Amino acid sequence: MKKLKLRNSNGAGVNGNPRGLFSRSGRLAILTALLMLLSTGITLAHCDTMEGPVIKDAKLALDVNNINYALKWIRETDEAELREAFALTMKVRKLGPEAQTLADRYFFDTLVRIHRNGEGVGFTGVKPAGTPVDERILSADKAIEAGNLSPLAGKVPEEMKHELHIRFDKVMSLKNFDVNNVRAGREYVAAYVSFFKFAEGEEHEHAAEHSETVAGAAPAPACGHGH
Repeated sequence: MKKLKLRNSNGAGVNGNPRGLFSRSGRLAILTALLMLLSTGITLAHCDTMEGPVIKDAKLALDVNNINYALKWIRETDEAELREAFALTMKVRKLGPEAQTLADRYFFDTLVRIHRNGEGVGFTGVKPAGTPVDERILSADKAIEAGNLSPLAGKVPEEMKHELHIRFDKVMSLKNFDVNNVRAGREYVAAYVSFFKFAEGEEHEHAAEHSETVAGAAPAPACGHGH
């Protein structure tokens, strides 16, 4: 990795440092500040938050050194970029605690950016833990965890319940996929998205594309939230 160099108009380093190099701690501080700038702002985007499903899988991928946990969130055509970022992250993580923190954040940002770009939505940074998320989204997550729709009771109109059950049943039928079967993972995420969008009361014009995901051809799965 090339070292960052800053020079003034006469070619000397900043503050008279002829090498034009910040200290190691200074570079880490600058990188951290830049990452914080990317993460400012309020959003209800579920997959853009540190507590969302995409980052949860990104953390798991790094912890067990298996990128397949993250690949299901992106298109097959985007895999090469994420694999490169994953390999670099795993190398840098070994350099120490500070390096690991920055490397992990780099991977999180890269995964969410690729995922969002696959949806046709611009990347605005990964939002911090505690970012507001629609209550119906949280309840839909709880429903999947519980294996029943009771967490959504009173949050979905009566006339929508039949379709909600159909979509929920599909999610549950695909939930226990082999993590190393990325295609199966993408099929699960597509069903997950369809269920979340319906539970939230939002149907995007590309929802049908998600429900018929074809690896490498369909748009990347969304995250069951409004854009």
